[in-house]
Amino acid sequence: MRAGVASENGLELREVARPLPAAEQILVRVAAAGMNRADLNAAKGAGVASKDGLGKPIGMEWAGEVVNVGRDVRDFKAGDMVMCSGTGGYAEFAVADAGRALKLKPGFDMRTAAVLPLALLTAHDAVVTNGQLRRGDAVLVQGASSAVGLMSLQIAKLKGASVIAGTSTNAGRRGRLHEFGATLALDPANVTWTDDLMQATNGAGANLIVDMISGPSVGLSMKVAAVRGRVINVGRLGGTKAEFDFDLHAAKRLDYIGVTFRTRTRDEIRQIVSRMRDDLWEHIEAGTLVLPLDSSFPLADARAAHKHMAANAHFGKIVLIP
Repeated sequence: MRAGVASENGLELREVARPLPAAEQILVRVAAAGMNRADLNAAKGAGVASKDGLGKPIGMEWAGEVVNVGRDVRDFKAGDMVMCSGTGGYAEFAVADAGRALKLKPGFDMRTAAVLPLALLTAHDAVVTNGQLRRGDAVLVQGASSAVGLMSLQIAKLKGASVIAGTSTNAGRRGRLHEFGATLALDPANVTWTDDLMQATNGAGANLIVDMISGPSVGLSMKVAAVRGRVINVGRLGGTKAEFDFDLHAAKRLDYIGVTFRTRTRDEIRQIVSRMRDDLWEHIEAGTLVLPLDSSFPLADARAAHKHMAANAHFGKIVLIP
């Protein structure tokens, strides 16, 4: 089968063997694969990947039709349409842990489905499970124009947040945040953004901050956090190291929580999938929770798709079609 694989020189299109499902896996004929920024490093065996991944297909989320199941799989059968997360989605066929697959209703658009798994799982885990969002809370999403950011805005709205603020340095992207639930769109390059947020919350600050940026902005996040607020460290787009005001952290009695899938076990990830499905699935099927699609590329043009992503000029998700 054709697949986009990692190499020392970056992403390459090669012929590789079709994978076989293990006992608790399903084999999926990929209809569409969602791209993620981590794929840029994974294509070189770096970042969330390792050198062991060289020569193997990359891709962390996809949707398609089940063609075979492992001997211990009971919840899926050939012909089911699913969306999945895992590894190897840049291919004509990919295997997924059955516990990380989600069965789709007939007619669900495959491109729409392919870009949802990671954003849904990450955002729900950050906003609901770790963030403990309560109805009426004020929420700030740092880096809100990212896929996880956009999904976090939508989940916050669904769960009854009062103020839903999102930051983005790009005026065009910032102007679209209201489409996804933001009641306040902030430019972090504007020195008044913290004052604007405090005014919107009547001086109380944000009860929950979902942070895709981190780095030097962590101090400002804590500044605008409410007393007993929760800060969820999801991403480090602004840097992995910065000064940390321990006195401010203590004075506001903040919960500062880091999250990642890299150190989670298979069972922990399955639990995240199960919690998200139980809480949000009806809204997903109803089309309430969606991500914008920026563009689609055939798998043969995956390198061009990576260049498009690296240019950082897109809004929404990029999709590969095998």
